[in-house]
Formats: sequence, structure tokens, C-alpha cells
Amino acid sequence: QVQLVESGGGLAQAGGSLTLSCAASGRTFSTYAMGWFRQAPGKERDFVAAISRYGGSTYYADSVKGRFTIARDNAKNTVDLQMNSLKPEDTAVYYCAATQRGSSYDSYMYDYWGQGTQVTVSS
Repeated sequence: QVQLVESGGGLAQAGGSLTLSCAASGRTFSTYAMGWFRQAPGKERDFVAAISRYGGSTYYADSVKGRFTIARDNAKNTVDLQMNSLKPEDTAVYYCAATQRGSSYDSYMYDYWGQGTQVTVSS
């Protein structure tokens, strides 16, 4: 089992940057593929990015490709989401998630979730 805690959310202006961080408990972090998802008010939870167990493969939603970067540090049990060129439509609660079933775009493949962190982008 793994516990996840996100941090780094907040308010940014359009065109600005934020970095989200997710800290995981336990000594088996490298056995989990990690993902970031987001949910805007009144909308479904959407895939943002994912990274494989050792960071060799990364995946992005088309809406963030070229602007967001996911990275992990297995020695520190962390996974970060660097968000650049932010847009108002990036406003959402961002969630970190973990799965032992391989990197996936599908939220149902993830077994463990953080509590979420709010990102608000003003125009």
C-alpha cells in the first residue's frame, strides 16, 4: 500500500508556471507507475500525464503535451508535474495516483490516490 500527498498548487497567471509534487510513503515506490489527473468543476476526472516505474516512459494528454513535464525521483519517493505556459483551462484539482498495473491513461487502473491540490489559472 502507498499513501500519496500532493503539494504545490495555487494561483498562477496565464502563461505562468507551477510545479506540483507528490510524495509517496513506503519502500516500494519504484514498483508503481504514477499518474497525474485533474478534475474541473462539473467535469469528469481527466488524464494529464503518466510515468513508468523507473521513468523510462512518459505519456501526456494532447492538451498538455509540450507544456507539462512529468518526472520522478525513486530515491526520494516523489513524482513532479512541471506545468509551463499555463492556460485558464488548466484550472482544476490535480490528483496524483499510483498503480502496479503499468502506466495507463485510464483512472480506473489506478489504485491509490492523493487528496488533490487546487490549481487556478487567471486570464
